[in-house]
Amino acid sequence: MPDSIIKLDLHLDPDSTWALAQFLKRVQWEHFRACAADDEEAQMIRTGVEQLQSALAERGYAPR
Repeated sequence: MPDSIIKLDLHLDPDSTWALAQFLKRVQWEHFRACAADDEEAQMIRTGVEQLQSALAERGYAPR
């Protein structure tokens, strides 16, 4: 994988965006670990999820 930043352009309707934000709020370490090859990969997944949560929050989708 190249050492660069990947920019994603994602188009979702508001309902799907809210549902995604809710899912990301609820997903836990056990889910990341179950889908990853090892702890290191699970941490990378967690980091990606946290960055996605931040991007959604910037657009007003931050469920509490």
